[in-house]
Amino acid sequence: MKLLLVMLLAATGVGCGYSKPATTPPSPGTMPAIAALVPPSTAAGSSAFTLEVDGSNFNSNASVKFNGTAMTTTFVSATVVKATIPASAVATANPAVPVTVTNPGTAGGLYGGGTAAATSAAMNFQVN
Repeated sequence: MKLLLVMLLAATGVGCGYSKPATTPPSPGTMPAIAALVPPSTAAGSSAFTLEVDGSNFNSNASVKFNGTAMTTTFVSATVVKATIPASAVATANPAVPVTVTNPGTAGGLYGGGTAAATSAAMNFQVN
């Protein structure tokens, strides 16, 4: 009788979904947008410089990628971030170096959730 009761309770628990927690997929993150790069270009072989990225929806932990490489990024406001670009990144001419801004995702809780990372469309920087 006890065995029957235990099996009935176990089957009820599995059938009700208590055997494992449900997971919620991350919701979309805030999409940043780039409006302008300051300066928009530099000469090949230049020294390191600070690139200002103007736009919208930048999170305080946003990061700038220059030609696909993450740069040291400083958050100024939701509309301005600055990135330190090393001399090695502008050593040779390139008419279309892609610059993007990514707002990292946020972790979810025990049952998932959070937000997914969101990356802006690229804006090209010129190395003349």
